[in-house]
Amino acid sequence: MCVPESRNVRDDMLHLLLLRYTASEQEAAPFVAAHVEFLEQHHGDGTFVLSGQTIPSELGGAILARGVDRAQVEKIVAQDPFVVRGVGEYVITTIDPGRVHLALAELVGADASRVRG
Repeated sequence: MCVPESRNVRDDMLHLLLLRYTASEQEAAPFVAAHVEFLEQHHGDGTFVLSGQTIPSELGGAILARGVDRAQVEKIVAQDPFVVRGVGEYVITTIDPGRVHLALAELVGADASRVRG
């Protein structure tokens, strides 16, 4: 599920991608290997900087994406095998990082005026 953006999104914005299973974990299980390949591809190209399963695991997972605009991240999540196979959907929250910890500044591409700590 994607909510339309009312303003232009810069490439340096972050996107919190919350994956929610729309079927049981057992129904999603046959697609886990393909989902992991999907994650590896986007971690490898630098778009995904963090991903993990929720606790409890039956809720789904979360991903932090960077370096792409909202339209591109919507295209990316539409290719997740969980989405393609109808066992998952994403809620995308786009974040304009106003304050960023020094340890994350380079990773998320924050300019010096936004760095704190």
